[in-house]
Amino acid sequence: MTTINRILVANRGEIARRVFTTARRLGIGTVAVFSDADAGLPFVAEADLAVRLPGNTPAETYLRADLIIEAAKKAGADAIHPGYGFLSENAGFARAVLEAGLTWIGPTPESIDAMGSKVAAKKLMGDAGVPVFAELDPAAVTEADLPILVKASAGGGGRGMRIVRDLAELADQVKLASDEAASAFGDPTVFCEPYLENGRHVEVQVVGDTHGNVLVLGERDCSLQRRHQKVVEEAPAPFLPEGVQERLHDGARLAALAIGYVGAGTVEFMVSGDRVSFLEMNTRLQVEHPVTEAVFGIDLVEAQIRVAEGGEVPSAPSHPRGHAVEVRLYAEDPAADYHPQSGRLDTFEIPADGGFEQLALHGTRLHSGFVSGSEVSTHYDAMLAKVIAWGPDRTSAFRTLAGLLERSRIHGLVTNRDLLVRLLRDEKVLAGEVSTDFLGSYDLAGDAPDLRGPAVAAAVALAERDRAARVVQQAIPVAWRNVVSQPQRTVLATAGGEEVSVDWFGGRDGYQVDGLEVLEASTEQVVLVVDGVQASYRIGGSGDVVHVDSGRGSASFRAVPRFVDPAEQVSAGSLLAPMPGTVIAVQAENGSAVESGQTLLVLEAMKMQHSINAPGDGIVEIAVTVGQQVAAGDVLAVVSTDEESTE
Repeated sequence: MTTINRILVANRGEIARRVFTTARRLGIGTVAVFSDADAGLPFVAEADLAVRLPGNTPAETYLRADLIIEAAKKAGADAIHPGYGFLSENAGFARAVLEAGLTWIGPTPESIDAMGSKVAAKKLMGDAGVPVFAELDPAAVTEADLPILVKASAGGGGRGMRIVRDLAELADQVKLASDEAASAFGDPTVFCEPYLENGRHVEVQVVGDTHGNVLVLGERDCSLQRRHQKVVEEAPAPFLPEGVQERLHDGARLAALAIGYVGAGTVEFMVSGDRVSFLEMNTRLQVEHPVTEAVFGIDLVEAQIRVAEGGEVPSAPSHPRGHAVEVRLYAEDPAADYHPQSGRLDTFEIPADGGFEQLALHGTRLHSGFVSGSEVSTHYDAMLAKVIAWGPDRTSAFRTLAGLLERSRIHGLVTNRDLLVRLLRDEKVLAGEVSTDFLGSYDLAGDAPDLRGPAVAAAVALAERDRAARVVQQAIPVAWRNVVSQPQRTVLATAGGEEVSVDWFGGRDGYQVDGLEVLEASTEQVVLVVDGVQASYRIGGSGDVVHVDSGRGSASFRAVPRFVDPAEQVSAGSLLAPMPGTVIAVQAENGSAVESGQTLLVLEAMKMQHSINAPGDGIVEIAVTVGQQVAAGDVLAVVSTDEESTE
């Protein structure tokens, strides 16, 4: 038996905090490694010891096996936990850890190798009796094979994946998938397989030990996905046809036994009706592991540590208890093709019952790598947090989680919070009528929110800020006049650019707004009566930015100045960077004619590639070069009509 005394987590953010929590409970010391961009995040401060990895990009930091092992030795760690992503499924890293005399908290390098190549893994699983899809050679795909899915052979998390429904697009999509896979995992190899329309993504949690035992801990449904990345996960998987659950569990057990699996792992399947087919095996802890922990009452990180020390798999109930659901809260704009966001999180308050500790009772749990004031960089995944709810049944779990998200205060960056709330309350989702392509036809923008109350609250709060800043006449909201000729007007812009005007009067008797009664006003809270209903609005933000939260939701506004600086205006037809990132390809020449929808540039941000397309026909002028770093709002290119170009 091995005894682990100090663990280095070769990862960042919420998964590092998650491992630290269990390690502390077990009396094990903790070590963090961190990039320059992550220096101010909570996981660094929470570790007993921390070692800097100079640089910002994954290639400079969290993908440097040599630097991580050196950090472990410096800090006196005797074990390494890889988390997920980065080097967690890199057999070479696992071997290097073992060769350095450290304990590897994960499967053997041989198991990682066996499942590391999805091409080889599918053949191995087929030989072991696990149902599998047929592999397709990209060069041999025909119209009859469509639709197909292009997938990275290494890695996961939706990177290096593309759906192809038109044979003419295959070559371009294969190249994009290959480039993305090379950037994320260091391996450009991709392959193709049939894409199952309206299929469900169901996975099985397994834990194996060195004594030949394999524990199967039920299944999770992860069908609600965007860009092949999971958004909502739940356990157990609901509405499975008779016999499918048994086939899933048997298939997962066969898969684990076939490679002598040790540690926590997940076997993923596609399910359509009673048809089941192996997708891949993730030889690591999954992002969505908390829902399995919640329904089985087991700490999977503790199980990983015990097995790595030579112990047996833990005992567990034969059946799950209740229901658990998890959502991934991303810094992204769903209505703008899920463009990731970066910058400062002004407010990040999610009032969950617990944090990273084991969830044992009905309630909610928050796993996050960020807090209010944290900076979200462009170098890593856009996930801010995982929010989990457990309930005695599926309906109560979904309702609890939707309510928690709605009450949360999240400002400074656009997130997918509102989309998550709608999904958790959607009739089709609640009825189990979902598939991996569900979000492809979903109304991502949703109904336009009622901004009347929040906008008035924001305008009143801004007036209160102005009054507090004055050195004279602080007793009244505005400068006093004998005769009021017209109302004050505050023009506000939403995060989406929509402008809202609020006309109001302010005097010694308070504020007057047409149709609304202002009961209370301060820089932190405004109480209004809207259509006979009293509502309290919490106010945040600074400068010309106002964040508003109430029981009816949240909104953020920016005060629009009366006069615009001409230097801040941009030419018509300008293509602006939707987020900070790096220009990795320029696919049009200066002065050339382009067509609407034609790809002009490719921007890489948060480990994903984003095409910048021409908004219409015209002549293009490229304003950037390959390798250039750009900020959100920078001009990338200008497309002008022939007439505009002549002028």
